[in-house]
Amino acid sequence: MKSRSLKMSIAQIVLLITAFGGLTYGCGQNKQVNLNGQTNDTLSMETTSNSLKDTATLGSGCFWCTEAIFQSLNGVESVVSGYSGGITENPDYKQVCTGQSGHAEVVQVVYDPKLLSFTDLLEAFWSSHDPTTLNRQGNDVGTQYRSVIFYHSQDQKIIAENLKKELNDKKVFDAAIVTEISPAVKFYKAENYHQQYFELNGNEPYCTFVIKPKLEKFKKAFQDKLKK
Repeated sequence: MKSRSLKMSIAQIVLLITAFGGLTYGCGQNKQVNLNGQTNDTLSMETTSNSLKDTATLGSGCFWCTEAIFQSLNGVESVVSGYSGGITENPDYKQVCTGQSGHAEVVQVVYDPKLLSFTDLLEAFWSSHDPTTLNRQGNDVGTQYRSVIFYHSQDQKIIAENLKKELNDKKVFDAAIVTEISPAVKFYKAENYHQQYFELNGNEPYCTFVIKPKLEKFKKAFQDKLKK
């Protein structure tokens, strides 16, 4: 992956955090986090890749919201909602909702590393949910809504761990980030009606009152990274 030119130190991240609003129901609150200040050790992980595309698996609460956020980013080729990290094989939505399957609601993002780095994705990830609440996003409570990064390579692991540590050390959030960072395991695609949920169901109440305002605030803060 080829990282962007960096102009700021990690200490300046604090100055770039702005509250997105009081979305304490459903998908939780949002803050903009700028990770331009990563250390040289972190940057060295994001070297030029010969691969035409890469994969990231991320969980930040309700996957309807997470899917809509990442679909808007330039360089993202596809976003699939699904389940991962649990013990139940071939889980369905009802099983995951019990919180007993061990799975989290996640999205699997395929992206072009020449246009969007893994650090870019983590910037969007940590900005678009509250990573300080354990197993909860607003009114969505349970391990299935945990904040989680399932890394697909050692590079992704190191980048995620370094950035999480730096953000915690600088107390960028009001409380410590509790995001789980674990190796990627089997990903199960969610039922078809969960895919492209906001795009296909934009007029439904949850989309109107939760996803839409969250997405609009995200787009306002990340204008330079959005698809045209």
